[in-house]
Parts: sequence; C-alpha cells; structure tokens
Amino acid sequence: MTDLFTAPPRGQEDPAFPERRSSRSGQRRRRRSKRGRSLVVLLVALVLVGGSGFAVWTNLDSLMGISNPVESKDFPGPGGDQIDVEIPEGATGTAMGQELYDAGVVASVSAFTAAFEANADSVLIRPGTHTMLEEMPARDAVALLVKNEMAELQLTIPEGYTADQIVERAVQVTGLPAADFEAALESPAEIGVPEEADGRAEGWLFPDTYVVKPNDTAVGLLTQMVDRTKGLLNGKNVPPADWETVLTKASLVEREGLHAEDKPKIARAIENRLEDSMALQIDSAVAYGAGKPGTELTDADLDNAENPYNTYEHTGLPPGPIANPGEVSIDAALNPTAGDWKYWVTVNLDTGETKFAETYEQHQEYVQELLEWQAANS
Repeated sequence: MTDLFTAPPRGQEDPAFPERRSSRSGQRRRRRSKRGRSLVVLLVALVLVGGSGFAVWTNLDSLMGISNPVESKDFPGPGGDQIDVEIPEGATGTAMGQELYDAGVVASVSAFTAAFEANADSVLIRPGTHTMLEEMPARDAVALLVKNEMAELQLTIPEGYTADQIVERAVQVTGLPAADFEAALESPAEIGVPEEADGRAEGWLFPDTYVVKPNDTAVGLLTQMVDRTKGLLNGKNVPPADWETVLTKASLVEREGLHAEDKPKIARAIENRLEDSMALQIDSAVAYGAGKPGTELTDADLDNAENPYNTYEHTGLPPGPIANPGEVSIDAALNPTAGDWKYWVTVNLDTGETKFAETYEQHQEYVQELLEWQAANS
C-alpha cells in the first residue's frame, strides 16, 4: 500500500441518561445552597472594607456565576472613531462580544450577547476584519456586523485541498454563491487555466492566504489562485509544456507525504516506478477518481479499470492532478532525492512516520509493521 491513511471521523458523544440528570440536579441544588452562603459572607466582607468593595462587587458575576447589572451596561451611541476588529472563524456571540469589548466598541460583553441573541440575522455574521465604531450601542454593533461590510476577509486554502474543497471553504468565508465558483471552474480558460490542463482546474488553484475585497467575485478569486500557480512555476523556470505534468506529480506527493522531509523521497519513488513502467499503485489517486476517501476504498474500487485515476489498473501518471499542491510538494517533484526506492508505507498513522524500501520483500516487512501498529491501536 502506498497511501497515507487518515484518522476516521470523530464519533458522536453518548447521550445523557435520565438517572444521571436527576443526580446532577441534586448536585446543582447543593451547589446553589453553598453559593448562597458564600454570597452572604462575601457581602459582609464588602461592607467591612467600605468603598474598596465596589471593585469586587463589579466582578461578582465571574466570582459567583450570577448576572451583574454593571457588566450589562451599554453605550448610548451613536459611536465614535472607526476601528477594525477581527472576528475569528467559528466565533460564538460571546466570543464576538469579547473581541468588541476589548477593542472598545461595546460597553459590555453581556449587552452585546443579548443584542446578538435578539437579532435573528446574527447567524449571517461572517469571520474577517470588520470596520466598526468605538463606543457603539450593542444593538447597532450587531446590525453592522450583520451587514458584513468588512475591511477585508482572509481566505486560507490549505495544501492538498481539491477544487471541491476549495469551493466549499471559499463559500463559507466569502459568502459568495457556490454556483458562481462552480460555473467558473466549468470555464477554466476564463480563470487562466492553460490549454495543457485539458479543461481541468484541479491542481492549478494554489493553496495560500488570499485577501478578499468587498467587490471580489468567484472568477476573480480563482484567477488569483491560478496566477499564483503560474507565477510560481515561471519563477522556478519550469517550461510551460511541463506545467501539467509537474503539478500532477506534485499532487500525488502532496496527498501521499505528511512530512516535508519525506516528500522528495516519495517523488523519487514515483520517478523510479515510472522509469520501470511499474503501476504507481497510489490509493489516493484511486480514491480521487472514485470520489470517496482513501479509507473507504474496496477491492472492487482497486479492480475498477473504468476509473482513469486507478493507478493499479493503469500504468503511468493519472490524467491530471488529484489535488492542489503547495510549494514544498512542487519543489519535491522538481528535485527528487537521489535513491532507488520504489515503495513507501506509513507505519504509524498518528505520527505519519513513513518508511521507504527498494525491494518488495523489504516493503512487506514495513507493511507488517503497519499492521501491527493498527492491531495495537484499534
């Protein structure tokens, strides 16, 4: 086997049982009783320390876990100077409120959270850098975030993503329609993909972080990615006639190698197999053509000669790239490490440790090492 296995999807947590809930209810009642006694003691202490107790009172909600009127204060508005605030990807309303509070946009996290929950359109808020105003009413801050008039967005494409995965990520971050990206990919010449790619944009969408402006389009963003790929290949003095081949090899290396130091060795093993007219037997290529994860491949998939990406049934390179490779994998494809390896296998699926062999017999020893690891970690 030559594919890099991936961990299975995370399972769902077990549901809570009724008897556990009743037990926890009793624990909560006991904790509230203790909390009440603690609050009385703390209030007495505040009376004794006089004015200095106000500072402690303002933090009672964090100390006692109760609502604090001081923390719910709000600015009257209309707001002051402009300020840029970064809303992280996946941020909750509370996390957004904390970012805005730290920046001086809202007077309290609780006021923002209440306004966030009261606005049904708050689910439309996208991550990125939003231009806000200092000392805004919380309700106005939520409304401005919902408008999504951002100073800039950052779209980050990881190495090894397929075109479909890139579209999914771009839609999530930019809010642009998926149909716009899909239409652009169906007209690759419109986004700058050369004729050598035979109408496929796969492999040409360079993984990087792109700044998205408010007026950017799907065509414009994908064109930037293609331009980055062509600029990189030009900078490395790769003849245009070789671009598609280099990207195909680099995509195989990208999906097969976890560690940077392994990638030039994988590239060499691929070259050695091609020179000897051996089938590449790369599971990640078969999986790409079958449209499924490599961990779900069956014997029938490996025997399916109708899949043009089946590198068990067809010798030579697949019809094109199977992913969009990063610069490290492109460099590996251009400069493979010297060696006689023809086999590689990942023997530890946690660390990604990969071992290389020159002979099939040695390779089988490493495969056995993988099987033993799987048995010990299943």
